[in-house]
Amino acid sequence: MFDSPHRRYNPLAREWVLVSPQRSQRPWQGQVEKKALSELPPYDPDCYLCPSNPRAGGVRNPAYTDTFVFDNDFPALLNDPSQAGMRNEQSELLQTESEPGICRVICFSPRHDLTIPQLPLESVEKVIHTWVDQSRELEALDWIRYVQIFENKGAIMGCSNPHPHSQLWATHSVPNEPEKELLAQHDYLQSHARPLLIEYLEEEKRTGERIVSVNEHFTALVPFWAIWPFEVMVTAHRPVPHLADLSLDEQASLAAIYSDVTKRYDRLFNISFPYSMGFHQAPADGNAHPEWVLHAHFYPPLLRSATVKKFMVGYEMLAMPQRDLTAESAAARLRELGE
Repeated sequence: MFDSPHRRYNPLAREWVLVSPQRSQRPWQGQVEKKALSELPPYDPDCYLCPSNPRAGGVRNPAYTDTFVFDNDFPALLNDPSQAGMRNEQSELLQTESEPGICRVICFSPRHDLTIPQLPLESVEKVIHTWVDQSRELEALDWIRYVQIFENKGAIMGCSNPHPHSQLWATHSVPNEPEKELLAQHDYLQSHARPLLIEYLEEEKRTGERIVSVNEHFTALVPFWAIWPFEVMVTAHRPVPHLADLSLDEQASLAAIYSDVTKRYDRLFNISFPYSMGFHQAPADGNAHPEWVLHAHFYPPLLRSATVKKFMVGYEMLAMPQRDLTAESAAARLRELGE
């Protein structure tokens, strides 16, 4: 069945994806990306994220030696809790609601040239600890309902500065994608008495054909319903709702699998592999959320080489997502690129 066109169901989003494996060898005469420059200096005097340099807003960075966190100088959200929940309904079809929030930037290290797969594991662990601390701090604010941590790696993913960093947007409302997953996981727990992702992980372990990497507390796999060619999901082995709920051992395991997945990516086409990655945590609404299992999504755009990427256009924008490379073949390629 998997050799011919078929649909696959995504129980987290409750949506379908079209898989067309027979198209994987089609000729390509479309856009070809330039290979990203791989040689960067350890320090760039013109980089507004490097230690001791002035940022675009005029503030000078400290001479930091580990991770460095600061409020985004050009935030998408404004830190004004007095605006939380203010609505304006011109009609049932024309509604607006104010959205205050906090936007921060997290530099992984002072090194301008070292991405996550190039950092020593102890430095990656410091990144995880920083994300945990930031999540805990912002989720404690009574007007914050959700903390989204994400990393855009590579100019092809819209990254505006090559100094390796991530972002954090804390919002008053729960964004669209986590809300879809919240409803799906809640309903699944109600009807099955077990978390959706725990049961899904057990399904994947039975065959192992989509699993990429496993350690004591986390598994990395290509989801059965993956949309992007080499999409990966990293999921916890227990129903832990927030990054701040991870033990120190679990944080170390998360750092190890984060490093492992990104190293495999870099080996795939022998480049610094681009992607967008983000954690999906439970809402910060004071509820227990026994349905939620902490997980991260990696969405890399490259399809068949370092210069050919997947485009979400036409049918994907107007009808439903479609992919050529099956999840099983993508997982097999990534699995072969181990240490």
